[in-house]
Amino acid sequence: MKELKATVQTICRKFSNDRSRLMDIALATRAELGSISQEAIGFIAASCGMQRVEVDSLLTFYSFLAHDPGAVTVIRLCNDLPDRFENVDAVAKAIEDEAGIKFGQISPDGKLALQWTPCIGMSDQAPAALANDVVVTSLTPASARSMVKALKAGKTPQSLVTHPGDGNNAHRLVKSMVKNNLRLKGAVIFADYIPGSGLAKAIAMSPAEVIRDIKTSRLRGRGGAGFPTGMKWDFARQAEGKVKYVICNADEGEPGTFKDRVILTECPELLLEGMTIAGYATGAATGILYLRAEYAYLRAFLEDILEHRRKKGLLGKSVCGKGDFSFDIRIQMGAGAYVCGEETALISSCEGFRGDPKTRPPFPAQKGYMAGPTTVNNVETFCCAARILQEGPGWFAQMGSKGSPGTKLISISGDCKKPGVYEIPFGMKLADLLKLAGAESPAAVQVGGPSGQMIGPKLFDRTICYDDLATGGSVIVLGKGRDILEAAALFMDFFADESCGYCTPCRAGNVLIRERLEKIRNGAGETSDLAYLEKLGKEVKFLSRCGLGQTSPNPVLTTMKNFPEEYARKIRDRKDGMQPEFDIKAALKDAESLAGRTSVHV
Repeated sequence: MKELKATVQTICRKFSNDRSRLMDIALATRAELGSISQEAIGFIAASCGMQRVEVDSLLTFYSFLAHDPGAVTVIRLCNDLPDRFENVDAVAKAIEDEAGIKFGQISPDGKLALQWTPCIGMSDQAPAALANDVVVTSLTPASARSMVKALKAGKTPQSLVTHPGDGNNAHRLVKSMVKNNLRLKGAVIFADYIPGSGLAKAIAMSPAEVIRDIKTSRLRGRGGAGFPTGMKWDFARQAEGKVKYVICNADEGEPGTFKDRVILTECPELLLEGMTIAGYATGAATGILYLRAEYAYLRAFLEDILEHRRKKGLLGKSVCGKGDFSFDIRIQMGAGAYVCGEETALISSCEGFRGDPKTRPPFPAQKGYMAGPTTVNNVETFCCAARILQEGPGWFAQMGSKGSPGTKLISISGDCKKPGVYEIPFGMKLADLLKLAGAESPAAVQVGGPSGQMIGPKLFDRTICYDDLATGGSVIVLGKGRDILEAAALFMDFFADESCGYCTPCRAGNVLIRERLEKIRNGAGETSDLAYLEKLGKEVKFLSRCGLGQTSPNPVLTTMKNFPEEYARKIRDRKDGMQPEFDIKAALKDAESLAGRTSVHV
């Protein structure tokens, strides 16, 4: 016990016993000890001057901490839609057969645990899994068996990487089998860039002039909402508060999205430069790169890039020799929570709390991280900002469409020959993008991930832009023969599981939507169920506190709108008005158990 206490105290001191660094403390404790015991929770609480319930509250919120079984190796197999298209169930069976345990269990010797997990950012090379922090891609039943055999024999997860991927995936600090699958390079993100070039031009201007250039370029946030970036930066600059912050949202948890993964691998300096320019423009001295847990394999590489930039004078004190401008960036790891993609939930996580969304107003630009004015943008947005300062706002504004200047990164997966990342100009028709990806005769396309919309062939001539077919970057192709309602049900499972549970409309509403959808899928649906789903879906969207609940009914609402025939085939109205799915004996089972006798009426 003394040794455990000393270990935990050492970890806490590494983070200055700072309660706001509780995420880092928890992750470091797990890495050091293999799991976080009840005794360790007590020592963490004592060291950081907090109640143990506060530590436990954080641990139970994040999937990589809450479900940590304490095994030597945890295999987390992804079960999102593209993985299912690639026969992930057969892979799962092979893993279970070889491991001798089921998913959700730990081996008797404590060496191996199996878990299902949502999208890990590898939809273009599915089925994929994580063995601890090591990514294993393009699994087959045979390769899955070999993976488990190796791990049971005592080999490390890193030993599974026998053929490193392309580009920086083969870097000595990455050594990953991940493939970039960068199919189309555009003029903005993946064009040649000299580190420091955009930053040098920025600090030669005043902060107000930098913001003016961002506004002139008409850059809009690439996360999906499309809020004007220059306006957001201006709000933060003018907000009261001496200490300001810049946060990069690299928590791309939307199923089917993996574009940021490629940027982080191949263009990290462009991203970090954009963050630094934002710091100069808004008056911030501290930046935080919030990196999702599934991309932990990139952390050492990114830390090395940060140190390299510090040595070159592009980070730290007196950036680029400008004495009155200091700015540095630290990496904050996530721990598996989709809701942290919402900017206020992400801020809560950075502060060492559960990823609960905050009430707005005040907005982050007014009162964000540690109550200071905070600028939050995603990876792609910061990259665009750096290029705008390098090439000028006019150069950027002339690309794309009228209301959506520049280019957009799209992650394409599912039923297509060329899944991967495409940098396209805004204004491209979806049909042309599908042709590029080799999607032959698709029956449906999920645009914008589960929180977006599912559309059919009649709408493929719509254009990808903020004013027509908006997307944060995810495009999942469904070929002929795919079950539209099964896909919608899978997405509703995802939202019901990922809801933070704070507000009732989202916590309960998504479960009710899922249950009614299942009723229809099972052939017991009635016409009245469609009206129920539409009413409930709209109520959940209107009454939910954050973006998760405000978009979570979309899988059902958009499929009802665009694929009414799929629902019509399942509807069976009863002339007698009875509810065919109601089983009164099953309904009375709990009551009979409590009463200690069977019903005298049924």
